[in-house]
Amino acid sequence: MVLIGNLFPLLLLGFLFVQYSCMFQLIQSFSNFTDQSALIAFKSRISSSPNEILLATNWSTAPNSICNWIGVSCSRRWQRVTALDLSFMGLHGNISPHIGNCQIRGHIPMGMGFLKGLNWLDLGDNNLTGNIPFTIGGLERLQRLHLYNNKIEGLILEELCQLRNLGELDLANNRISGFIPNCISNLSLLVELNLSSNRLESSIPLNIWSLENLFLLDLSLNSLGEHLPSNMKKLDTLEYLNLSRNEIAGEIPSIIGAFESLRYLDFSNNSFQGGIPQSFGNLKGLDLLDLSYNNLSGVIPKSLEALPYLKYLNLSFNKLVGEIPSGGPFVNLTAESLSGNSALCGNLIFGVPPCPTIPTYKQSKMKNILIKCILPMIASIIIAVMLVYLLRRLRKSNMEIPTSLNAFPALEHRMISYQELCQGTNNFCESNLLGVGGFGSVYKGILSDRTIVAVKVLSLELLGAFKSFDAECKVLRTIRHRNLVKVITTCTNPEFRALVLEYMSNGNLEKWLYSHNYCLDLLQRINILVDVASALEYLHHGQSESILHCDLKPTNILLDEGMVAHVGDFGIAKILVENKDSTHTKTLGTIGYIAPEYGFEGKVSIKTDVYSYGITLLEMITRKKPTDDMFIGDFTLRQLVNESISNRMMEVVDEGLLRIEDERDTIALQSILSSILDLGLRCSEELSDARMDIKDVLVKLNKIKSTFFENMNRVT
Repeated sequence: MVLIGNLFPLLLLGFLFVQYSCMFQLIQSFSNFTDQSALIAFKSRISSSPNEILLATNWSTAPNSICNWIGVSCSRRWQRVTALDLSFMGLHGNISPHIGNCQIRGHIPMGMGFLKGLNWLDLGDNNLTGNIPFTIGGLERLQRLHLYNNKIEGLILEELCQLRNLGELDLANNRISGFIPNCISNLSLLVELNLSSNRLESSIPLNIWSLENLFLLDLSLNSLGEHLPSNMKKLDTLEYLNLSRNEIAGEIPSIIGAFESLRYLDFSNNSFQGGIPQSFGNLKGLDLLDLSYNNLSGVIPKSLEALPYLKYLNLSFNKLVGEIPSGGPFVNLTAESLSGNSALCGNLIFGVPPCPTIPTYKQSKMKNILIKCILPMIASIIIAVMLVYLLRRLRKSNMEIPTSLNAFPALEHRMISYQELCQGTNNFCESNLLGVGGFGSVYKGILSDRTIVAVKVLSLELLGAFKSFDAECKVLRTIRHRNLVKVITTCTNPEFRALVLEYMSNGNLEKWLYSHNYCLDLLQRINILVDVASALEYLHHGQSESILHCDLKPTNILLDEGMVAHVGDFGIAKILVENKDSTHTKTLGTIGYIAPEYGFEGKVSIKTDVYSYGITLLEMITRKKPTDDMFIGDFTLRQLVNESISNRMMEVVDEGLLRIEDERDTIALQSILSSILDLGLRCSEELSDARMDIKDVLVKLNKIKSTFFENMNRVT
């Protein structure tokens, strides 16, 4: 923020801010060295001031303590900076961003609205709570308002619409609810609007598409619904559009294909229907297009072949049909980007059947044969099958259903016998053994219809095995998610209990981390972290009753043929009763991944899973197990990373990963790795209340992923 002496004593403003926010508390850092560095950086930005020399001599690292510096006040106990008063010193220059190297908590004070000369207010990445005060509408000159990454609640006030000079509004990653007010269109100068990761509902107001200066619009991770209007205005300047993870339905308006400046377009995880607009082929500058996890149908437009800069394309898990285009960005596309569309055909590298080739002159003849012969035959067969089915049902109406099979009606799975499982696993032969867990063994099997499966057989000799099976069944009946291992069916009798699971051809994450024949690049590791976080977010927040995993670790993270991660093994999952924060269990997870409160007290909550996730994250980047021999006594994997991240981070990063990413820009790579490791540290805090929520983790990861793509584009 530039200081303008004649207009308003803005350095006095910094002091008034501390006065008005007397309820704010500075969170303690490792030492007051952080405060000293911030103030030194602040001093370096001061220029052409009569008091510049005074600060240069008084604000010195020796011999004075920072608490004796001019204008600085410190707390008595911790000697940390609590206030800075440099009013009426006639200072000029810029405020260094280092001045914000602390966190504040509490409410935004009502008095903030009286700072009429304020043009930039950044309170992001703190622990602010409560509502946005209505007095904020009085900041008539405000150009940037950043309140992201806090715990702010309440509504988006219409008073915000009075800030006619506002160019940036960032309220991301809070707990704001309600709807987006129609008056948002009054902010005609808005360049960036970020309301992502909140609890917004209702529809996206039509007026939002009249903000013709928008560069960035991010409404992702909310509960926005209904549909996008077909009569929205063309936004020529919009480069970043993210509506992912909402509940938006209807067709994608073709007008979006006229947003010619778009570089990033993410509509994933919604309920969009209809076809992919042909007009998307006009988005010549597009770098990323993600339409995955919707209900899109029809063929993939050939026009997408004309997108020269498209680096990331994801159309997976829709209802797309027909031939996969072969030109442009599709040349380097992977099967993962198209998986979950059962009726596609084309190149075998996509894991789809080849498209049928019928000569044109034979098509009419085939059509006649189909109408005259084949269709009547099919109709006859269907009628015969129905008659046989009805007769058999009448005969067996009084027969008792065998108790050796246990089915989940909600999963609509096939019935399977113990004999079929024996045959499919070669009598549970050791050569079919995939792994052994705390409650049993997992075997690879082939069912009678040639479906490859994983069969998890519970060891009945182990104490609690019956109880574990019942708990798993209860959980699996209620959850379905793309990043959780799918249950095909179950089989049980007095001497045998098993789950028949979807087979993951690429094994578990531990194999990919520690086998010499495998190695994951950075993007693959980020994608796996996103996948696992998505699964945990669903378990923790996707239902009325939170579900705990309690044993998250690399061996329970499985990878399918497209390297998509699926979380498995819910043998010790616990369902939290509504309105309860924690529960107790005698069953422990795995040493090294257990949260402190879990290992010492048997107390678990959703933050227990977050801790395990954080340790797994650190392990993925360092390729060091938390149970490695180097970790003795109080020295842990977390402590190693925490001590290394500031000055020797690259020494603890997996050497294999660094070799793969050798050609990438070193500074950019270090920044991304630092962000990821910092996320792991924040997830694995010793105190459960200090750990991040998995929903916030997912937001951070997606931002890191976006940064990764931006850096990749610069390199290429």
